[in-house]
Amino acid sequence: MNKLLHIDSSILGGNSVSRQLTAQIVASWRAAKPDTEISYLDLAADTPSHLSAESLGFRAPAGAELSEEQKRENAISEALVSQFMASDVIVVGAPLYNFAIPSQLKAWIDRVAQVGRTFKYTEKGPVGLAGGKTVIVASTRGGVYSTSDAGNAMEHQESYLKTVFGFFGITDVRFVRAEGLAMGEAAKTAALAAAEVEITAQTQTAANQPQAALAA
Repeated sequence: MNKLLHIDSSILGGNSVSRQLTAQIVASWRAAKPDTEISYLDLAADTPSHLSAESLGFRAPAGAELSEEQKRENAISEALVSQFMASDVIVVGAPLYNFAIPSQLKAWIDRVAQVGRTFKYTEKGPVGLAGGKTVIVASTRGGVYSTSDAGNAMEHQESYLKTVFGFFGITDVRFVRAEGLAMGEAAKTAALAAAEVEITAQTQTAANQPQAALAA
């Protein structure tokens, strides 16, 4: 049985295009893999606190004495990283906010980026420990960034997510992109139509991978 983690991070609620796309991605995946077990995180509604001295307790040496607040924060981090590591497929809603991802999504990434859990350091450098997973990102943008060198240089959304998930050892990172959403109704309609086609293509391809590829 596949385990899919569905993550939304947009602050726009029912007006969010990224939420619309992640729901479509999950529905398409479920159609291809009906026995998939799905868990859900709404990071806009339930945001882990940003890193602080208290929430960095998971980096303390083994046996270190922790404060009660550090213990509470550790429990949050442990739940998030365990959920992530147990998932075969992660569907991430990632709108572009000021050229990067929402801070809510960054807060989640900071909690799951744990030495010894999602990556480790070796004499030859860092090694990811979360390989074998598939990540499908619903990338939404008000403007168009993908068609020019200047646009690609400005965005730190898709580039960052590909880098950080790659750092965790995940090589199968896919993007369903809808951009130009603030450039008029015609542009928005075209972007959503293209994204729907891409959702079908990406989910069908990923869902039909051998099970070993997802569970490696």
